[in-house]
Amino acid sequence: MTHIAEPKGGGLKREMGLMSAINVIISVMIGSGIFVSPTGALKYSGSVGFCLVVWAVCGVISLLGALCFAELGTIVPRSGAEYAYLIEAFKKSHRYWGPLPSFICAWVYVVVLRPAEIAVIILTFAEYSILPFINVLGLESLPKEDLHNLIKLVALLGLGIITYINVSSVKLYVRINNIFGFCKVFACLIVIFGGIYQLAIGNVENLSRGFAGTNFNPGNIALAFYNGLWAYDGWSSVTTITEEIKKPEVNIPRSIVIAVPIITGLYVFMNMAYMTVLSPEEMINSEAVGLDFGARTLGSFSFLIPLGVALSTFGCALSIQFGVTRLCYVASQEGQMLEPLSYIHVRRATPVPAVIMQGILAFAFIMVGNIETLIELASFLIWFFYGSAFIALLTLRRTQPNVHRPYKVPLFVPIFALAVSVFLSVVPIVTDPSPKYFFAVGFILSGVAVYTPFVYYGIRPKWMDKVTYLLQVLYEVVPTSEKVD
Repeated sequence: MTHIAEPKGGGLKREMGLMSAINVIISVMIGSGIFVSPTGALKYSGSVGFCLVVWAVCGVISLLGALCFAELGTIVPRSGAEYAYLIEAFKKSHRYWGPLPSFICAWVYVVVLRPAEIAVIILTFAEYSILPFINVLGLESLPKEDLHNLIKLVALLGLGIITYINVSSVKLYVRINNIFGFCKVFACLIVIFGGIYQLAIGNVENLSRGFAGTNFNPGNIALAFYNGLWAYDGWSSVTTITEEIKKPEVNIPRSIVIAVPIITGLYVFMNMAYMTVLSPEEMINSEAVGLDFGARTLGSFSFLIPLGVALSTFGCALSIQFGVTRLCYVASQEGQMLEPLSYIHVRRATPVPAVIMQGILAFAFIMVGNIETLIELASFLIWFFYGSAFIALLTLRRTQPNVHRPYKVPLFVPIFALAVSVFLSVVPIVTDPSPKYFFAVGFILSGVAVYTPFVYYGIRPKWMDKVTYLLQVLYEVVPTSEKVD
């Protein structure tokens, strides 16, 4: 094969500063949920007062979990978040079982969970991006099936754009993500200031209910926190891209300490704003809380809410794809994914094969449709892997006690976060003992079936050499190690 020179520097470039790291967290954490359906906590808490308490406490819990990842990110300075931490903590413990947890993590995230999430989010982007134009363009007369196909077409266009951005350069991603990050925060502030105006003119009836009607049933309280914590998911996103953060030992903890409290404040005050004009019953029964709020308070500017949802979801999908491709990159370096997924472009320093693969998988999920059940099937595993990362933190404290830790959380924090992760992994199974969780176990076992021959025994078909060479020539990518075929 032709020897292709390595790019200068031989790997991913550190091109993201503190502000960019903050915007990554904001982009992933703020999706469409806070605008469309932030009602689970209210439904199970039973009162507006306790609902707001739940949102605030969930923000604190998320911050504690994120701080655990901040410590892990400073002692394991690799991209991939929980995948990298599982590799570091357990890889050498047993030849077969040691690397298995990290492979299962990559298998779930890379093959199903993240591309399916991107597909759902980009479909939401498409739906809300055309919503303001339905009446203007006369689309309301379209048959339902044709409108659905139009949404799917716009979604594919959006997927193509985010894939192009992530292929092109990290700097382009940073610039665009920063713009969308500021826009989605601005959209949140529109809702908040709309609520402040409603309070100023005396709309306090719903909020004056306080804690009346609070549901003290332990099961319902658990479900209230369960729904709230899911809305905060994404706080670990900055540790997925550690190798591209400038001064990660400083900027990762700082970005978490800044971003998560900002989002907590936005979530609490947005819920308070909704409650100024919508009763608890109306919020719970609403198909899109943000749209109902905008229709009642913003008048002719109500289009700002669907625009905010479109901006929010586009930025979210962009950042999720950016992060999962770095997980592909690291897993491939460890020999747990196809080798070309660790190759980067000779000039752009982006993992082009990994980005293209994620684009293809998300494309497949968009075309299949009806993948919400698949998301539910795999989503409960997210906190399972978070819990595994907290165990990795405790393990590294014991096995590598003398490693320099620029940042270190008190011991009770990872123990508490581990208890929360166990709770969030068990609650959906206990409250809804559906057969779908057996399918999740089946998918994990299918990962074991792939791991054993292709990772543990290292079986590699000969035709992979031709595929690897073809990808190198087609995408102008090279290995990041010094061993170049």
